[in-house]
Amino acid sequence: MECDKCGDDAVLHAAYSGLHLCEHHLCRAVEKRLRRRIREDGLVSDDATPEDPETWVIGLSGGKDSVVLTQILHDVFDRDPRIELVALSIHEGIEGYRDRSLEACEELTEELDIRHEVVSYSEEFDVEMDDVVEKDPEGMAACAYCGVFRRDILSRYAETLDADKLLTGHNLDDEAETAMMNFFEGDVDQIAKHFDASLGPFDSDSDAPTERTREDQDHHVPRAKPLRDVPEKEIALYARFQDLPAHITECPHSSEAYRSEMQELMLGLEEDHPGTRHSIMAGYEKLAALAADAYGGDDADADFGECDNCGSPTARDICRKCNLLDALEAV
Repeated sequence: MECDKCGDDAVLHAAYSGLHLCEHHLCRAVEKRLRRRIREDGLVSDDATPEDPETWVIGLSGGKDSVVLTQILHDVFDRDPRIELVALSIHEGIEGYRDRSLEACEELTEELDIRHEVVSYSEEFDVEMDDVVEKDPEGMAACAYCGVFRRDILSRYAETLDADKLLTGHNLDDEAETAMMNFFEGDVDQIAKHFDASLGPFDSDSDAPTERTREDQDHHVPRAKPLRDVPEKEIALYARFQDLPAHITECPHSSEAYRSEMQELMLGLEEDHPGTRHSIMAGYEKLAALAADAYGGDDADADFGECDNCGSPTARDICRKCNLLDALEAV
């Protein structure tokens, strides 16, 4: 098939749009959607100036999504003195897996001349994921433990690095799956939190599809997901065509059964009804804005205090991270 833009050989048929795209126009499409998301979410604050730039911390795992995010953000903002990029990587303690992905992180950040910070579970919590999986005191999937620990480190180090925003490489498939999981669980409160935590626009003058902007959250550095309009397959192709040092291997402990079921469901729906993922997210973001009006705002912020053990923001006396660490120590 030929590219619908230029007539060169196509490398992708995007069924949701009907377009056939060559390597060049596929890469440009990915970049265009990231730039549009930056505009629609109002990520660049009016207060950001060359004299007082914003710091954006990127959660860089070395996988395709975070590597592509880092590369494109560098290309967009390398000559923009209003934005400073810092990459933050986490070593979970997974033998034969994370060391290789960290090599990819180091190669990329050295090439782009971006500050790169690395933090490990062993240094922060005196645990490694290989041991956590073996002990499993809560009878949970490995991803459940790891997600709690990762979120804690990302949040705390974003604060330590004086970040104005924390950016992650979640793609369209990730976000559509999360939206469906929240729907199926009937978790309206979580949908509201999702809007204010990472989906809602920062600037009321942005081009976002919702009129509501996210509420300021004093307890966390605000997050953003600039790749959430881009399908996972297109990000993987971008990494390949741009010859980026991405470590594309699934974590050996990955066993989040519910999300895996959602992935299978989403793949089937998208194959039978192209554009399903985009439609889900378009509706979800509008519903999340309405949920945030009803459940978010000052009342949600008032629920947060400090963990009695570590001082991290939490709505409980003891945060989830400390509860898990206590359970691991007791085994």
